[in-house]
Amino acid sequence: MATFPQDSARWFAGELQPHEPMLRAWLQSRFPTGCDVDDIIQESYFRVLKAHELSPLQSPKAFLFATARNLALDQLRRRKVARTDTLAETDALHVMEGDPGIPEALAHTQELEVLTLAIQSLPTRCRQILTLRKIYGLSQKEVAAELGISEHTVEAQGTIGLRKLAEYFERFERRGGAGP
Repeated sequence: MATFPQDSARWFAGELQPHEPMLRAWLQSRFPTGCDVDDIIQESYFRVLKAHELSPLQSPKAFLFATARNLALDQLRRRKVARTDTLAETDALHVMEGDPGIPEALAHTQELEVLTLAIQSLPTRCRQILTLRKIYGLSQKEVAAELGISEHTVEAQGTIGLRKLAEYFERFERRGGAGP
């Protein structure tokens, strides 16, 4: 069994592990059948820890949830492919369902990476508000209660965050997708 440096173990215990119950509940609500939640959580931990070792994450919780979502979707796709349908039936099924091919899946993964970097570039309060509003789907009132701030602050900081994201993507596009 691999051992983690003491700093990584501390970071894991403080930044990732507290979110496991919420992550588990979120995965079970979004992917009620066909996903092995335990495997997804463990693989998500592993990937987030690897990413953190390469460069510090500004929003580990958001990165953890995005990683888990992507792994769950991958697991569902693999199960779909593993069915015992004939080759002709499988090909027809993919055409009818509109499943993305390899280039589309790669483009989608790259877009998610750019979005993650864009969100991580936001000031802390804007990042928290946008994550709670857009990723977790909380209302403005719920976000205000969660963060202990006024609804007006949620609205103002959310607007600032969206503006900064738009600026980030404009810079990204001007540089031909090379990043700001």
